[in-house]
Amino acid sequence: MSIKTLLVGWDGATFTILNDLMDQGVMPFLKSFLDRGTRANLRTIVPALTPPAWTSLMTGRTPGYHGVFDFFRFEGEHSKHIRFFTSSDIQTDTIWGITSKSGKKVAAMNFPSMYPAPHVDGYIVPGWVPWRQMRLACWPKDLFERLKALPDVTLRELGMDIKLEEKSTEGVGTREEYGPWIEFHTRRERNWLEIYKYVAQTDPCDLTAIMFDGVDKMQHLCWRFIRPQDAEPLKEDWEFQVRDLCLNYYRQLDWIFEQLVTLAGPEATVFLASDHGFGPTYEVFHVNAWLAKKGYLAWSDAAHQEPQTALLGVGQVARHTWMLDWNQTRAFATTPTSNGINIAINKNGVGSGVPESEYQAFRDRLVEEIREVRSPEDGERVVLNAYTREQIFPGPVGSLGPDITLEMRDGGLISILPREEIVSRRPMVSGAHRPVGIFGASGPGIRKGFDAGELSILDVAPTILYSLGLPIYKSFEGRVPEEIFEKGIMENKPITKAADPGEEQQTDQAAETETSEMSEEDERVVMERLRELGYIE
Repeated sequence: MSIKTLLVGWDGATFTILNDLMDQGVMPFLKSFLDRGTRANLRTIVPALTPPAWTSLMTGRTPGYHGVFDFFRFEGEHSKHIRFFTSSDIQTDTIWGITSKSGKKVAAMNFPSMYPAPHVDGYIVPGWVPWRQMRLACWPKDLFERLKALPDVTLRELGMDIKLEEKSTEGVGTREEYGPWIEFHTRRERNWLEIYKYVAQTDPCDLTAIMFDGVDKMQHLCWRFIRPQDAEPLKEDWEFQVRDLCLNYYRQLDWIFEQLVTLAGPEATVFLASDHGFGPTYEVFHVNAWLAKKGYLAWSDAAHQEPQTALLGVGQVARHTWMLDWNQTRAFATTPTSNGINIAINKNGVGSGVPESEYQAFRDRLVEEIREVRSPEDGERVVLNAYTREQIFPGPVGSLGPDITLEMRDGGLISILPREEIVSRRPMVSGAHRPVGIFGASGPGIRKGFDAGELSILDVAPTILYSLGLPIYKSFEGRVPEEIFEKGIMENKPITKAADPGEEQQTDQAAETETSEMSEEDERVVMERLRELGYIE
């Protein structure tokens, strides 16, 4: 057996950065890969956020169908407490499960939405898992021990560290922190390469997928060094040294990509995709502060007593339960990542919140008012769009999403913390998500030197399955882009459609041998994880 299809994910990759790096000779293999294949812009879903976007890529469905909207979700319909999302929250089949149930082997590494790991015929190493959970997270059960024995792999560096994650969006404390932070993420990508090599050389799978998330983190924190034309010119020696480290990261990523493709072999069809794009962000909308000034939100005494040193509140997400006075709060944002506003609804006519009969009118007024928020610097609107959940989350589980989702004019994240200013200037330019990422493809049957314009992230799942010779679910919201294939391919290998699994059938998340059921040990470790991160006492 050999790798038939290889999917490589670069979290947050954008041609805004990559085109310049290819022109400068920093990423020669990427340039040659795209020259001998097809490239396209890849439009993502709203919100342009890692968990829902990658889940859309791996399911071919939008959040209203697959059920993932953020890194977090409320514990229940009426709960104010939140938890990390898990694979059990995915309501539709993934390409991992579809491939495995079709009798083909699959290996997937470092993607979110994969813990508890689906029990596929193959290998799963989930992303976004703390080090202390990785033993339980890998599939099959003995995989962790096998990987631990590899001489060039440091598994501890692959675990999620909330302190490092927070630095990506909140910034570092001193200039001396940049170097070790960048070098850590460079090493981390090499670790993922070694895991890929182990699986590909010992038991190659029909579908092999691996995601590198350092791109996103690098661009969040180091945008001004990677793309200095979007900020004040670099002047000091230390700034140029940080830029050199960033460029070295991309050189290493290019070399890793070459190793992946080479090991997959000349007969493999290779796809490269990102979950969203990136661009500069200069300002922050303090949405809860705005809601408070409008009289829709009230802070608790505890919120005023604690000094606020963070800008967005990434590491303080769960604290909204005691930062807000729930007797006087009708609308609130719990996370900066979702850019979402939730409305507290009073369903029984007793207590606080918006009466259910007034919900629609209240939400409509909130949408109109928030669209009029202006920057004190230029007087322009800072909210590009304010979507209701019906507009962007159609589907059976759309009600799990925020009542209103904001799209900021510079793609930035909102702040959930108390603040005097409603819109503030960032101390320095940072990177923020944009709706257009990247797509590339090369291999047998793929058009050479072709620019397909723009595709949808929803097109990736059906295209992956088509490359494997598998039928396409009729429920997919994307399509197989026929234009990226050479003439005659579709005639010789026509697209076949498959009926969606009926209600009497289990989806892959429920059918993959108890993936949806956490053992007592799993639950214990998850609770320990939340306690370490400060989400529970």
